[in-house]
Amino acid sequence: MSLEIGSSGVKVSDLFTSPVTSTKAVYDWIYSYADPRVDNWPMMGSPFPTVAIFITYLLITRYAPAYMKDRKPFKLKYPLILYNMGITLLNGWMACELLYCAYMRSYNPVCQMVDVSNNEYELRIANVVWWYYISKCMEFMDTFFFILRKKESQMSFLHLYHHSTMFCVWWVGARFVPGGSVMAAVAVNCFVHVLMYSYYALAALGPHIQRYLWWKKYLTMIQLAQFAAGVTCGIYLIVSGCQFTRWMQYMFVAYAFSFILLFGNFYQHAYLLKGDGRRPDQKKDAVCEKKQQQHNKANGNMNGVVNGKTATNGNLTYRATATAATNGFSKNGTNKLI
Repeated sequence: MSLEIGSSGVKVSDLFTSPVTSTKAVYDWIYSYADPRVDNWPMMGSPFPTVAIFITYLLITRYAPAYMKDRKPFKLKYPLILYNMGITLLNGWMACELLYCAYMRSYNPVCQMVDVSNNEYELRIANVVWWYYISKCMEFMDTFFFILRKKESQMSFLHLYHHSTMFCVWWVGARFVPGGSVMAAVAVNCFVHVLMYSYYALAALGPHIQRYLWWKKYLTMIQLAQFAAGVTCGIYLIVSGCQFTRWMQYMFVAYAFSFILLFGNFYQHAYLLKGDGRRPDQKKDAVCEKKQQQHNKANGNMNGVVNGKTATNGNLTYRATATAATNGFSKNGTNKLI
């Protein structure tokens, strides 16, 4: 006896006997759960434009670095400042808009069903979730700036996984659940992005500002706390029987947990350990100590003479006729080759 896929009326065996018809039936069944309010919104009519952009992004990250290999990196100081400030302002607006609308609707911050009515505030919440999805596409520029500046080392698996999948996952969010408990997750992430992109904007101003930006480490800690809170909240919703879309709860918990693993690994290697197993501060101390030893050694073998004593500089020997000389040159410049 073949299992049926949900309430689609399609059995698993049908996918093999009549794949086209069965796949379409499953697709239509899934789409029956989509929020009808966003049917005619840009990019919401079908998942295929999002999938096409996703694939294009991956192709660019695969081949564009090779195109830039023999070219000079672009200096993009001002575009970076404008871009990062723009993303900061967008996330700030989204966070404020969500919090205001949730307050006006007396939202439960943990368990809240999606209201698909045309209430003014519910439509505004759905609109923000849609803009949040669009912002994930805008953030592809992070990667493109790395490529143009030849900073491919920063295009880690974590970076590519985070940027590419967020765009796809939040298409699902905007299409099926643009409201309810999703609101809290979006608002928190927008707040985190305000901190992140304001940091990036300041860093783009140059070294004279970068030396004062001491909180980069704490941005990663905030991100980890965000994901941990998300997983905890998601598990609570599942266990407590919250009626917010159950499949979304499972997907969110699994997705947030993957970020805990990846960001945790990044934090460990970036801030706790370096390649030789030492913390960055320990390695920095070791480098400073080595430089000091080299400096002392150089001073001990300084090329020059004092009070007429002979000093060796490579294969040449000099004698100073003045009373004091340093690095082979006397104060009056009367060194003689002997």
